Amino acid sequence: MTRSYYRIMLGRNSNMAQQCFDGGYIASGGWGIETDLSAYLNDDARQFNQHFIPIYLEKRPDKTKMAGALACGMLHTICHKIQVGDIVLCPDGNNVYWVGEITGPYYFAQGEAFPHRRKVQWQQVKIPRNTMSQVLQYATGAIGTVSNVTKHAEEIDGLIGGKALPQIVATNSEIEDPSAFAMEKHLEEFLVHNWSQTELGRQYEIYAEDGELVGQQYPSDTGPIDILAISKDKRGLLVVELKKGRASDVVVGQIQRYMGYVQDELAEDGQTVRGVIIALEDDLRLRRALSVASNIEFYRYQVSFKLFKG
Repeated sequence: MTRSYYRIMLGRNSNMAQQCFDGGYIASGGWGIETDLSAYLNDDARQFNQHFIPIYLEKRPDKTKMAGALACGMLHTICHKIQVGDIVLCPDGNNVYWVGEITGPYYFAQGEAFPHRRKVQWQQVKIPRNTMSQVLQYATGAIGTVSNVTKHAEEIDGLIGGKALPQIVATNSEIEDPSAFAMEKHLEEFLVHNWSQTELGRQYEIYAEDGELVGQQYPSDTGPIDILAISKDKRGLLVVELKKGRASDVVVGQIQRYMGYVQDELAEDGQTVRGVIIALEDDLRLRRALSVASNIEFYRYQVSFKLFKG
């Protein structure tokens, strides 16, 4: 069975963690959405958002459409998208992650502060944060209530089984934390962690909500956006699509779909939407496609690393 892996925060600063561990469930407060969601949970996340974002904004008039879409997207993920058999990692507030397997569908706990719940079988093994690689620490860090960390499945399974992965360390002296960019597949974590040092970081900030960095893997109705950023003057939104190796012209259509979602569902009146593709190299077809897409730019990245035998 193919399963997915998620990092779930149980309350602000994990203040619901012990209650969830004792009760055998994960839970969400619903961001003010306090009704039973059972009749609204299906694979159409867009329909779910269209129904509940207005409810969210009515209860929180100081919030933006971006905040509403994020909250409803995370709620839909916790209550429906996460499947029975999937693995959740939940921090306890003391730099230790509990590991659990989802064992049941969504249920509504009427009258509870965190009423939206899923049954979980918690495992005996727990994962100290300091045993994770730097990139897994980044992926399980402060990036919202729910984060899909399936691409780190091999390392997570190794940690559950008590086996650490070999270390691969970058040698580029300009990298803030060399181990963060050890392998090409960790481009996203590296870029997020070092955002302020990049050219993009001069004008844009990765979208944050209530002090939490939530613009990484921002949910949309056509798939997660690698990075969603907002200009420092709040007038522009930036969609960043990352590709390992060479990028083809196919990525142009992909990023345009994400940009269309941001334009239609998230942008406030007067906000512009731009796109950036980041890859190791491009080709002629991509350059031709971008020549008529004036609101999308292309950036290259470079990798330098070496291996140390343990």
